[in-house]
Amino acid sequence: MNALVLRLVCGLLFAVLVSGAIVRPPDNLTQGLGMLLPATMLLGVAIKGPRRSIIPKRRAQTPKGSEPPGV
Repeated sequence: MNALVLRLVCGLLFAVLVSGAIVRPPDNLTQGLGMLLPATMLLGVAIKGPRRSIIPKRRAQTPKGSEPPGV
């Protein structure tokens, strides 16, 4: 449920940022590029959702009584 809320909020913020850029365009290229970075980050989270590892990480199991490598 939290991932859905996060995607919804990021999508809404992206829509507001884009509509603000359309209604009042940036004065120069630097301002436009400055708006582009947060917009792409918000869009990425809105489309893909929060980043989580699909495959859980496992810790390497060492057999009992064996020495670590290099010793």
